[in-house]
Amino acid sequence: MKPLHLQLWLATQRWRVAVWPGYLVAVVAPLLSAAVRLALGDTLIGYPFITFFPAILLTALVGGRGAAALATLLSAVLASSYAVDAGGNLLPQSASAWIGIAFFLIVCTIIIALVHWLYDALDQLSVLNSNLEQRVEARTRQLTQANADLIAEAKARQAAEAQLRHSQKMQAIGQLTGGIAHDFNNMLAIIIGALDMAKRRMAKGDMDIVKYVDGATDGARRAATLTQRLLSFSRRAPLSPNIIDINGLIKGMEELLRRTLGETIQLEFVLGGGLWSTNVDPGELENAVVNLAVNARDAMPTGGRLTIETSNAYLDDEYAARHHEVEAGQYVVLTVTDTGSGMTQAVAERAFDPFFTTKGLAGGTGLGLSQVYGFVKQSGGHVKIYSEVAHGTALKIYLRRSVAKAAGAEPRKVEVSPSGTVDELVLVVEDEAAVRRYTVDALRELGYTVRHASCGEEALKLLEQTSAVALLFTDVVMPGMSGRQLADVARLNQPYLKVLYTTGYTQNAIVHNGVLDQDAELISKPFTVDQLARKVRKVLAV
Repeated sequence: MKPLHLQLWLATQRWRVAVWPGYLVAVVAPLLSAAVRLALGDTLIGYPFITFFPAILLTALVGGRGAAALATLLSAVLASSYAVDAGGNLLPQSASAWIGIAFFLIVCTIIIALVHWLYDALDQLSVLNSNLEQRVEARTRQLTQANADLIAEAKARQAAEAQLRHSQKMQAIGQLTGGIAHDFNNMLAIIIGALDMAKRRMAKGDMDIVKYVDGATDGARRAATLTQRLLSFSRRAPLSPNIIDINGLIKGMEELLRRTLGETIQLEFVLGGGLWSTNVDPGELENAVVNLAVNARDAMPTGGRLTIETSNAYLDDEYAARHHEVEAGQYVVLTVTDTGSGMTQAVAERAFDPFFTTKGLAGGTGLGLSQVYGFVKQSGGHVKIYSEVAHGTALKIYLRRSVAKAAGAEPRKVEVSPSGTVDELVLVVEDEAAVRRYTVDALRELGYTVRHASCGEEALKLLEQTSAVALLFTDVVMPGMSGRQLADVARLNQPYLKVLYTTGYTQNAIVHNGVLDQDAELISKPFTVDQLARKVRKVLAV
């Protein structure tokens, strides 16, 4: 809402421009003032001009200076009429009377001047306001255009970033597939070459082929290890987390680590007191520690010191805000520090990329740190690298604290592969013929009675024919009915049927977020006869 003086100025502006309304007011207003003075009679004796001041002010407001001057003269004449004596003479013949008239004229002149100055100021204010509105409108147009330009630029930048991300993804996929192809070709060359040599020797009647079989086995084992590392990196490896004491786990690895590092590396342990428990897969954590130790050893070719340290830590909200995948809270920290060559900032930023390595083609696969990273992230933890060139590297693994207490560590025992009996019937369900044949032969080698099926429907028919099946050993991913569906249907008729799952891929019905259901037992492909023997006995013993 506009101020009162602006409203008045706008309301009277049209009259001032037209001129004649102002002069009309200049005549009418003094006459009305004279009428009021006459009506008041003797009440205003001594103040003959008092009723004429409002008329002068109104005329000045409506008609401007000319009309106000006319109203002033007319008011002076009308006011003097009240100063005529009984003889018809003007009373204001005394000096005081003329001074009164002169004072009236001066006051009217001041009123007219003030009103004129007021209107001049309002005219200037109107011009400034109009200019300001124009400037605001122009600035608004500029800002609107600038905003449109920014939106267009942001869209163009988003498109460019999306294209860059796609290019980086394709580059990463190319690097990943190239690395996998390189490593698998090497391993397949070992396996195929060894088996070919064994076949040639056997054709000649030479049965001295153990070294070739061992070579093929070693190549296959390396291929299985590579696959496991890929699963760990992609956070799809099946984890079996337990509440553990990391101090106990590290102490149990001391001899293994000393053999791995060699005599040139000085190994030190700084195990924190009162260390919290954590819920993690102990086998995968051991693999992570060995990977870090091997990387540290390779960074110290002439020797050095490797320190493994454990401690408790609290990551606050500020730290979590800087690392979007981290939740604030209490963590158990495992730190592996070396005095090696260290890493540049560029190398440290890519250290967890798959198949990225600074060791050359023969120095490693480049999956060690990526496997550690995938395992830690899948376990709900956090991993951080601190490194300085020529000073060394410290890698910190943060694992969430568990309020449950860890069970006491048990010493490792070397046991002979357990065998079965002919009274124990195992039903093998596997759609891949070669894998099915190997599994059946392995179980029969271990002493079990074995029947087999290539799909879930065939397995259900076999289960209907006999109720003596001790164990259902089934693949998870199969055409038609999955292994989990097969087990669920089979248990409708045999509620206590024991089931062992196997799979080479873990994103399926029995694995949720990479962690096995509590009621599911799984052995990952590929597996050895010894691993199969232990797993089958474990399931049957429950």
